[in-house]
Amino acid sequence: MSRPMLRSVLELRAPMARLMRPTPTTTITTAKTTPATAIRFFNQTTQHVDPVIHPEPTLPGAAVAATTTTTPTATSTTTLTTTNTPFNPILQTPSPLRSPRTQPPTPPTTPTPLSPSVRALLPALAAQPGHYITVLIHGKRYLVTQGDTIRLPFLMPGVSPGDVLRLNRASELGSRDLTLQGAPYVDERLFACRATVVGTEAEPMRVMVKKKRRCRRMKRVFSKHRYTVLRVSELSVRREVEDL
Repeated sequence: MSRPMLRSVLELRAPMARLMRPTPTTTITTAKTTPATAIRFFNQTTQHVDPVIHPEPTLPGAAVAATTTTTPTATSTTTLTTTNTPFNPILQTPSPLRSPRTQPPTPPTTPTPLSPSVRALLPALAAQPGHYITVLIHGKRYLVTQGDTIRLPFLMPGVSPGDVLRLNRASELGSRDLTLQGAPYVDERLFACRATVVGTEAEPMRVMVKKKRRCRRMKRVFSKHRYTVLRVSELSVRREVEDL
């Protein structure tokens, strides 16, 4: 028997219920027996809608009573939510504040009295030749004497050649035999240090080639930094200091 004839025979043997439109009873039975529909019905959640309270036209005293009655319900709901929430120490513990950035201490505005030992040895320190000093310029220390040249690793803003700068922050002052160390800085009334701006210097042009692997494109970056040059023109130690 050929395939078209076999297909015709099978269609004639099919029950008439398959060709009829399904009834509501059949639809309900299918929905109950189908696992996909049951899972989808199980995952559905009902929408939470707060009840709408319509105020009634009553006296002011009644309105206050109604408000007082509904307030404990809201409070109890909030308490229930807070109780059911698990305690999380990571979320509920306040994070520690970030420590502030450390900065070098600033010299005191009001002068402090000098110790008797400093007063006694100050004339001897001033009488000796060849003084040296460790000055701080923008947080960097430089050990210099009179006549030395300082090449700063940056371009100092707001200065021009010929300007005289007074260096009043030093951490150490001394000679061959005596040394005066500050805590953390030496009192600026004990010495006088001045530097003259000589000019600016520029380094040779630098060319940096940036290239990635498996890529023929190359990028060239040019840089030429400038630096400020200072010369220590004066360095002296005072013999007497008067307390203000």
